[in-house]
Amino acid sequence: MSAKILVACVGNIFLGDDGFGVEVARALGRRKLPENVTVKDFGIRGFDLAYALLDPWDLVVLVDALPRGQAAGTLYVLEPDLSAAGEPEINPHGMDPVRVLTMARSMGTISAKVVVVGCEPQDFGDELEGRMGLSAPVEAVVEEAADMVMQQAANGQPKSTQLETVER
Repeated sequence: MSAKILVACVGNIFLGDDGFGVEVARALGRRKLPENVTVKDFGIRGFDLAYALLDPWDLVVLVDALPRGQAAGTLYVLEPDLSAAGEPEINPHGMDPVRVLTMARSMGTISAKVVVVGCEPQDFGDELEGRMGLSAPVEAVVEEAADMVMQQAANGQPKSTQLETVER
């Protein structure tokens, strides 16, 4: 039996590079995916994702913009430490994957291995107005990020804490 895998793409398309996960979901939607892989665009629906994390998945791949201080467009694959999560902060209209993981843990057991495919954002747009569309460096790595997601799905589980960093 093959592993049951959820690819959970998150982000806000009105905040520039925060829409990275949404664009990766679109890229994956144009591909033929294995039957055991489910791709969902959760957008900013944190509660929906928290409940989905409680389902019996073998692997969950979260896809999001991930500021880590590197060059815009740098891709990462990381495994979050689920045991280090603190008290949940509930924000029904926001999507911070760490807070969502914390909330899900407070509601039940996350049985899946969880990895994050992240991209270093350039910006989230104007502070008051936001921005539609990804910056050029982030747009340039969407297909590569989709490839990384598919590689994680093919492996069925992550290999280490920091699997891969791809710098531009």
